[in-house]
Amino acid sequence: MIAFRNFALRRGERLLLSDVDIALHAGARVGVVGRNGCGKSSLFAAIQREVEPDRGDLDLPARLRIASVAQETPSLPDPAIDFVLSGDVEVHRILRAEAEAMAREDWDGVAAAHQELAAINGYDATARAGRLLHGLGFSPDTHEMPVSAFSGGWRVRLNLARALMMPSDVLLLDEPTNHLDLDAVLWLEQWLLKYPGMLLMISHDREFLDGVSTHTLHIHDGRAKLYTGDYTSFERQRAEHLRQQQIAFEKEQAERAHLQAFIDRFKAKASKARQAQSRVKRLAKLTGTEAVRAERQIRIQFDEPVKLPHSLIRLNDTDAGYETATILQDVGFGLEAGDRIGLLGPNGAGKSTLVKTLVGELPLRAGERVAHREMQLGYFAQHTVESLHDGLSPIDHLKEIAPGTATQVFRDFLARWNFPGNRAFEVIDNFSGGERARLALALIAWRRPNVLLLDEPTNHLDLEMREALAEALSDFPGAIVLVSHDRHLTGLVCDTFWRVADGKVEAFQGDLDEYATWLRSRGARTTTKPAAAAA
Repeated sequence: MIAFRNFALRRGERLLLSDVDIALHAGARVGVVGRNGCGKSSLFAAIQREVEPDRGDLDLPARLRIASVAQETPSLPDPAIDFVLSGDVEVHRILRAEAEAMAREDWDGVAAAHQELAAINGYDATARAGRLLHGLGFSPDTHEMPVSAFSGGWRVRLNLARALMMPSDVLLLDEPTNHLDLDAVLWLEQWLLKYPGMLLMISHDREFLDGVSTHTLHIHDGRAKLYTGDYTSFERQRAEHLRQQQIAFEKEQAERAHLQAFIDRFKAKASKARQAQSRVKRLAKLTGTEAVRAERQIRIQFDEPVKLPHSLIRLNDTDAGYETATILQDVGFGLEAGDRIGLLGPNGAGKSTLVKTLVGELPLRAGERVAHREMQLGYFAQHTVESLHDGLSPIDHLKEIAPGTATQVFRDFLARWNFPGNRAFEVIDNFSGGERARLALALIAWRRPNVLLLDEPTNHLDLEMREALAEALSDFPGAIVLVSHDRHLTGLVCDTFWRVADGKVEAFQGDLDEYATWLRSRGARTTTKPAAAAA
């Protein structure tokens, strides 16, 4: 059990958490939710003893084994499978000792290593590491590749695999679905459902939370409250709690008004003095129930396109890829006004390649790309957030796009994207990842596109912003192509799905639940060769 007792935590001058009294029990799978910056990651740091509480206690069992995902991966020469295997420190030590003993032909040492492995049931460790890599999308021919050969997103997966490899009593996962494709997210869900220890996971993916969590820890206004059930259950319970709180507040306010009126009327009257005094005491004892404060709902909007042709863009008999390789062959894919298409398939199979080909960023290797002359693209790529300029404000970014436009027009527009008042003039250097992603989407919306090509737009967005994006996209009259591991967003926005895999782009006849069932029915999911790190 992990117990917080009167726990409080500061970061600098800011009080993140106070008066936290919660007990988490073995076997619980806890989704940790709350707005960006509310203290979720700091809570994880406290559990790992990286920060000390400012008040109260955090009780952790002795010899508690905690596993978490490293934030960075050094550029190591070690093979990927060895890096993952090293998560099980004891097994890795024994296997290394065995290899060294064999190299010097020390057969007694080899036998001793075998005995140690048998004692800790470590013979299947390499196979377990291989299954983790396979489940997270690494094809068998990449298992021996050095860690340094993988790009950033694939190194994140290696860190996740290494954390899952660690023997642990508590597993801490901070946004584990970022950098995963939908196939890998579905696999990870199944793995976590079998994890025997306590699981705490920070996630903004509500379908993932619903699929895994047994409890929900909600952090809000410096307080933490534990709910039994998944995220959807938490939402229902919290709504009912807020309703009851408002009823109690209104009842208490009515009683306060009644007591105060009696006191004001009779406090100077000798015959009523005792009754007035008793009401003063009663008034002092009222609990002071807080009124429910309406949280500011985020709403964003993609304005109507200036022009909306019916047929917008089409790829005919197209081969797509790069100078050194053809990724997709014989693609026939088109967009018309009102189309809402979700792309499915593992990372590396060509979803981003298809999107870049539609954008015109990649030259065709064969076939043709036909675009309407009045087509206006809005393109959010996985690197779009990184392309924003430090030292500039949201207003400055808009001025680069539309010089000469009145500042008030920019301010009004940015306010609709939740950058009100002076926030529009603040440099983005200290913006969170979610704020930067929201600004990047706003810059796309400014151009009033009639085609939106969105490649993983939610990685930095919290749950509220994801809901706002889903609502805005649902109202968008143009065409949408969406690549996202967020099933909630994809399910709300898209009405048709295409699967990109094995060099082909083919319509998938079914919804996301049917896709998940189809993946499980295949037994082993398709893996692809990860993109190598840039030289």
